[in-house]
Amino acid sequence: MTDFRLDQSTIPGVVLAGGRSSRMGRDKAGVMLGGRSLLDHALSRLSPQAVSVAVNADRADGHRLPVVSDRIAGKAGPMAGIHAAMAYGAALPATHVVTVSVDCPFFPADLVSRLASALSHPRQIAIAASEGRSHPVFGLWPTALAADLEEWMGIDDKRRVRDFLLRHDVTEVAFPLHPTRASLLDPFFNINTPDDLMEAERWLAALGA
Repeated sequence: MTDFRLDQSTIPGVVLAGGRSSRMGRDKAGVMLGGRSLLDHALSRLSPQAVSVAVNADRADGHRLPVVSDRIAGKAGPMAGIHAAMAYGAALPATHVVTVSVDCPFFPADLVSRLASALSHPRQIAIAASEGRSHPVFGLWPTALAADLEEWMGIDDKRRVRDFLLRHDVTEVAFPLHPTRASLLDPFFNINTPDDLMEAERWLAALGA
């Protein structure tokens, strides 16, 4: 047994919104869902769960919050955003930082508390899962691993999130499907295309939101 306990009230959050959005054809952060931008949806779900919130993007139009830019040049994928979040958290300073994706507007309201509760030691990573699939961009990251991540990104050309996770102790937290008036919703449903956006509008209506 371990006595390690991470205090959720010390954890900052970063919304990952710096992707290319090639399948959507426009910046996902500004895509409107139910009259609100996807960034607004992410911030409204993450803010009550984190001591502070920032966004990993080139800019955060209309929002007064810290913008955390990639430190790895060349739009190097989600790991570049996670690295930027870890470096940002370390500078606060914070021992851990939680990341969420801007294109998943229904992620759980207890995401951070459940990830934090799953940790058994300070250098362990916690990631979310649902329906038997992991969602590593929804993760709780020790900021002490920022240097290791930066070094790994310099030697691994593929830069897959799962490949980095293989280097460390990771615990996976399974989240249940969410009941709606229509059927069960995967809380990590993500919006990649205009068709996905239409489906998200239907889920939003089914949630009564």
